[in-house]
Amino acid sequence: MMKMRSFWMMLFLWLSWNASSQSDLVLMRINGKDVMRSEFEYSYNKDKVSLTPKQATPEKYVERFVNFKLKVAAAEAAGLDTVLVLRERVENYRNRLIESYLTDTIAAERAARQLYDKMKAGHRVGQVRVKHIFKYLSQTIPGHALRDAVAHMDSIYEYLRRNPASEVFDACVERYSDDKHTFWVSWLQMPMEFEDVVFDLSAGEISQPFFTPQGIHIVKVLERKGIPPFEDVREEIMARQAQRHGPDRGAKAKVEKLKKEYQYIPDKVGMDELVNSGRTSRTLFTLAGKNYTGNDFARFAAAYPAGVRKQLDAFIMKTVFDYENTRLEQKYPDFRRLVQGYKEQLMLNKITEKEVCERAATDEAGLKNYFEKYRSKYQWKEPRYKGAVLHGVSKRVVKQARKFLKSLPEEEWKDAIRLTFNAGAQPQIRLEQGTFAPGDNVYVDDVIFKGKEATPMVSFPFTVVLGKKVKGPEDYLEVKDRLVTDYQSYLDSQWIARLRASAKVEINQEVLKTVNNH
Repeated sequence: MMKMRSFWMMLFLWLSWNASSQSDLVLMRINGKDVMRSEFEYSYNKDKVSLTPKQATPEKYVERFVNFKLKVAAAEAAGLDTVLVLRERVENYRNRLIESYLTDTIAAERAARQLYDKMKAGHRVGQVRVKHIFKYLSQTIPGHALRDAVAHMDSIYEYLRRNPASEVFDACVERYSDDKHTFWVSWLQMPMEFEDVVFDLSAGEISQPFFTPQGIHIVKVLERKGIPPFEDVREEIMARQAQRHGPDRGAKAKVEKLKKEYQYIPDKVGMDELVNSGRTSRTLFTLAGKNYTGNDFARFAAAYPAGVRKQLDAFIMKTVFDYENTRLEQKYPDFRRLVQGYKEQLMLNKITEKEVCERAATDEAGLKNYFEKYRSKYQWKEPRYKGAVLHGVSKRVVKQARKFLKSLPEEEWKDAIRLTFNAGAQPQIRLEQGTFAPGDNVYVDDVIFKGKEATPMVSFPFTVVLGKKVKGPEDYLEVKDRLVTDYQSYLDSQWIARLRASAKVEINQEVLKTVNNH
């Protein structure tokens, strides 16, 4: 039986190779759906610069690719591909992308080469390694929450500007950022808003706060690498130019080529009648075997005020481009993959937000259980001081405040000081409460960690501390930002495990060996 199965597998492979010859091959089937080698190659080559060593070869990249496709399939099963907002975003993206395919390729390539040379001569190297303080902002964030987020990031930036040391930036990332990873950014890979900032920064430089569609960032560039060869980024440059600058000047040249390709045949009688009298019902021209008449022209001209001759030229160009537009996916595999990739990424983001991000943000019981289970990973390398620093107007006042707070739960300290010692016109106590690592607070360093002697505050010259040394967080809320990130990774791994458990994945190992080698 095994020999017979091996025979049929070898026969299948032989037939695939010989029937397809130089054409595409089925690389895998996921839940019965074929995935062609070209689609896998496109995804692998696009992601290659950001892959970890564990994913650096096609064989190792397969797991990541399959997980991606299973998540997209889950989004489709949830109906996310039919959501109006997503469909509109995909259509808008496609419309922007179309422009690069409706221009003369020689003219477009010449412009792309000029842009490449300009970027190569300037700051836009091929890759920059960055770390950022990032706060995710929902597209539906209320105005007051947006203002609070902006104010918070502005205050962080001002603090960094006064304290430019690398360890200070790293500490802010750990404390405030929704993404704590260091990563490489390739040119033409990230949103334009992100690229416009990071590629203009020198190594070691920190950006001011800025927005992208994902949220608000403060970025630090750690390292820069050279730009890849023009041939490797040609298509992406041309597509990006279309997004940023609109139709290429080679559009007219493109129309002339398409006229020949689709057997454009003008009808002189009909055109002369239109030009001389301003109207006609005759055929004006034929394109791909279809007649376009004066009635078709009239509907177009009603929305395009101009002279008749100019209207006719524009009508011909629009008709040619409209027909070409219906055939782009068929003619240009890279166009089809760009649109498909954009749509799938939107679907992935939406389903991930639902399955991972929203759950991690609201599942307090899950966060607490995760913290208790993995408490050891959140232990600090050195003890910290958990408590409060009290600055008072007199020695008597700070002693009274310290004694008073000892009898209260920590979560009531701030209100107690506000209502008891600072209720009058002149505040008597300034309170700093938290968990302090060495270097976080000069007064804690002085009293607890035996650091440099702290200079008393001018208005509150008497200082005492209240609290205790701790080796690790006592409550999950103390490390919630980091915990949410870790819990998201945990939820993602559990989700993938469920998807893989119910999926049927078949991979043709022989075809896999030919990736980027055929």
